[in-house]
Amino acid sequence: MATPSKKRSTSSPQASKRALPRDPSSEVPSKRKNSALQLPVLQSSGPFVEGSIVRISMENFLTYDICEVSPGPHLNMIVGANGTGKSSIVCAICLGLAGKPAFMGRADKVGFFVKRGCSRGMVEIELFKASGNLVITREIDVAKNQSFWFINKKSTTQKVVEEQVAALNIQVGNLCQFLPQDKVGEFAKLSKIELLEATEKSIGPPEMHRYHCKLKNFREKEKQLETSCKEKTEYLQKMVQRNERYKQDVERFYERKRHLDLIEMLEAKRPWVEYENVRQEYEEVKLVRDRVKEEVRKLKEGQIPITRRIEEMENERHNLEAQIKEKATDIKEASQKCKQKQDVIERKDKHIEELQQALIVKQNEELDRQRRIDNTRKMIEDLQNELKTTENCENLQPQIDAIANDLRRIQDEKALCEGEIIDKRRERETLEKEKKSVDDHIVRFDSLMNQKEDKLRQRFRDTYDAVLWLRNNRDKFKQRVCEPIMLTVRDNKKLRVNAVIAPKSSYADKAPSRSLNELKQYGFFSYLRELFDAPDPVMSYLCCQYHIHEVPVGTEKTRERIERVIEETRLKQIYTAEEKYVVKTSFYSNKVISSNTSLKVAQFLTVTVDLEQRRHLEEQLKEIHRKLQAVDSGLTALRETSKHLEHKDNELRQKKKELLERKTKKRQLEQKISSKLGSLKLMEQDTCNLEEEERKASTKIKEINVQKAKLVTELTNLIKICTSLHIQKVDLILQNTTVISEKNKLESDYMAASSQLRLTEQHFIELDENRQRLLQKCKELMKRARQVCNLGAEQTLPQEYQTVFQDLPNTLDEIDALLTEERSRASCFTGLNPTIVQEYTKREEEIEQLTEELKGKKVELDQYRENISQVKERWLNPLKELVEKINEKFSNFFSSMQCAGEVDLHTENEEDYDKYGIRIRVKFRSSTQLHELTPHHQSGGERSVSTMLYLMALQELNRCPFRVVDEINQGMDPINERRVFEMVVNTACKENTSQYFFITPKLLQNLPYSEKMTVLFVYNGPHMLEPNRWNLKAFLRRRRRITFTQPS
Repeated sequence: MATPSKKRSTSSPQASKRALPRDPSSEVPSKRKNSALQLPVLQSSGPFVEGSIVRISMENFLTYDICEVSPGPHLNMIVGANGTGKSSIVCAICLGLAGKPAFMGRADKVGFFVKRGCSRGMVEIELFKASGNLVITREIDVAKNQSFWFINKKSTTQKVVEEQVAALNIQVGNLCQFLPQDKVGEFAKLSKIELLEATEKSIGPPEMHRYHCKLKNFREKEKQLETSCKEKTEYLQKMVQRNERYKQDVERFYERKRHLDLIEMLEAKRPWVEYENVRQEYEEVKLVRDRVKEEVRKLKEGQIPITRRIEEMENERHNLEAQIKEKATDIKEASQKCKQKQDVIERKDKHIEELQQALIVKQNEELDRQRRIDNTRKMIEDLQNELKTTENCENLQPQIDAIANDLRRIQDEKALCEGEIIDKRRERETLEKEKKSVDDHIVRFDSLMNQKEDKLRQRFRDTYDAVLWLRNNRDKFKQRVCEPIMLTVRDNKKLRVNAVIAPKSSYADKAPSRSLNELKQYGFFSYLRELFDAPDPVMSYLCCQYHIHEVPVGTEKTRERIERVIEETRLKQIYTAEEKYVVKTSFYSNKVISSNTSLKVAQFLTVTVDLEQRRHLEEQLKEIHRKLQAVDSGLTALRETSKHLEHKDNELRQKKKELLERKTKKRQLEQKISSKLGSLKLMEQDTCNLEEEERKASTKIKEINVQKAKLVTELTNLIKICTSLHIQKVDLILQNTTVISEKNKLESDYMAASSQLRLTEQHFIELDENRQRLLQKCKELMKRARQVCNLGAEQTLPQEYQTVFQDLPNTLDEIDALLTEERSRASCFTGLNPTIVQEYTKREEEIEQLTEELKGKKVELDQYRENISQVKERWLNPLKELVEKINEKFSNFFSSMQCAGEVDLHTENEEDYDKYGIRIRVKFRSSTQLHELTPHHQSGGERSVSTMLYLMALQELNRCPFRVVDEINQGMDPINERRVFEMVVNTACKENTSQYFFITPKLLQNLPYSEKMTVLFVYNGPHMLEPNRWNLKAFLRRRRRITFTQPS
């Protein structure tokens, strides 16, 4: 229902004949221009239950200025025409008890519930409590969209209010307790699980929902433990099986270890045996060394006389060698003088040879000069002959000038062609940029269209499929079909979509009945038709059907003056940025009634596409393609022309080159002849007198020969002196040889004795080194033996080693043989990895630990199962009883209406506690079967009846303090409405039942009423009294006087 706003209409109260007031002192709520009248049918004798509503007070809330409602403890009927403010009372209850604004389905901000034009609003709820009533106040600030809370006039927080409300078991968010007008349809949409949860919270004991939550948690834990136990058991079995596989390998490993231990003891004893063997060898070597040392001493004493004789012979040899050296010096000086003479003679010979060679060179040069002169004369004669045959070059210049003119003309044509090619390329680049820009625009348009189609596919799948069908089957239609579809299209897919036919005559351009200039004073800036674009048939249909050309759109100024706008303009429909206003005229009173609705957020028309602009872009793209083709053709022709001009240019340049070469050839020949004549003149001047040169050379050679003869005589004398000195030197050498021979014999004897001494000394050194080596080896073997046995420097061999060593061989050969045997045995155990034994041992420990963990997990699992069993018994049995009671009452209600219905506890698996739910099945016709209550199978009236009867079945079982049902009877037919009303009255007016609010805009005639029910009539209109002037007692007294004074 739309929120009313200052409606100026009147309506008469509706009640049956038995609904007359009996108590003149009843409280009367008041309202400025809207009021609610409380008329109790009979004085209520039952008390309020804990948490029932005693009083509802509203100030500047929705349609109310000031209003206070005092409901009764049982059934409260709130009756009034549509738009009078019945649902405003429901909103006040919800928001006053800390409910969410969105739950009402009207607005998501609390500020929208404040009366238009007011900055603050207030809702106050007084709840019954045995220890003292609880008064909850909520003040709403529109500007900040903020609420301020008070409990018993003391400031508090929303959280504290929610805790106080929850303590009284008030659940305004539970559809089983609080069913506002806009949420009636959602009750049927509740899943079985959600319905069970809402029922538990509404009528179950406080611990029932808590037990249900515990069961779900326990079950989840149980599943986790079962999975954990299963995984650990499987893992334990795998580990045990793996250890069984490796058990034999472990036994072989330990057998191999026994062999290795024996090898270790043999290797420990072996150094001690080696040490003892080396120590004995050391003692033997030491005795031999001492004997050799004595022999060395005796040999050294026998060598002393031989040494003295050798020294005497050595002195004599030195004297003889000194004399030999003197003679050798004299010989050397004489030899050098001879060599000098020989060098001078050789230089004289060389000088003679040089003179002869120079003469030969001059003779050759003269012959060569004569030959070159002959060749030059011959070349000059050839060049003069060629010059005579060369034509006159003056006739070639006109041809060269003509070719140069042709070249200049072709260059100009080429430059012009190149300029045109550059212009064409620039034009093509410009067209390419324009093409890319247009392509980008088209891609953006296509992207927007895809967004619109995607939204259509997500929200209306059948319509989307029909659009695709239409695009492939447009040839089947005679006239234009707009998208989304305007005709009912059915194909083999059996799609059904809504379609309409556009009017034959177009309304798209129909002028509005009022000029927009007349409405601008009220803040209107456009008609609705002008704010969007659409194809002509669509716009024509909208104008014809919805008169969008007559609907003005205003601004905030329009919203602020809405009352004046409605009164003065008499417009039927008005839009602002946030709201839609509908104005109607009452058929009975001819009064104007207005209602406003908040506009929803745009969902499907947020993306706009200008199809006309897209077609214009496509035409522009075709024109660009045409221009590109023309430019490409022009470029091809220009390139061919440029190529032809280039070829012609090359031919002319080649011709010009050939003519220039012919023109310069004669000049070159004349220059060559002149150059050759000059060379010939120089060669003829350069002459040489060979006879004079031969005479000069002969004279010089004779002089040199005379000098050469004198030098030969001097050389002969020097050779004789040198020969005498050589003879004297030979005599001294023979004497020295005799001395050396005797000395060598003595040295030989000495060397023999020394050799014996050296051998003996070498033997001694070797024995001593061997002794040192053996001593060092003994130390090393002792050190190694101690290290093998882990002994310190001062420690003796432990007794256990001595005991073991006694059983082992005492020789190295026996030890090595036994070591080889044990190593062979140990090597037979191949493929054994120490990590396998470590992993085996580690797995044994892990198996033991895992066994303990599995045992603990199983104990914990048993505990959880025991807890589940206990909690399940506490939860399921009462729940089954509760559902059975609900089913009994629900079935009785349906039976009284000649229909059938049942409620049962439904689950697919008894252990899945989160899958338990309440299933409602109903049957309204005898010819059908029971069907589950769903939003789709039953009609709206059937769902309303089922919902109402289910709530009635909860009424007597309900532990909540009150229940609110808003206009649930709107979709019922009169028969079902009467039956349901009787059930509501009978059920809600029983003793010990909770408070009940039933809101309806109408009542059938002659309905049964109960003394415990309270009827609240809601009126509105321009002539309502102010709250301080409302006096029900005075009204009753006046009514009695009028009745008594009227003539019978």
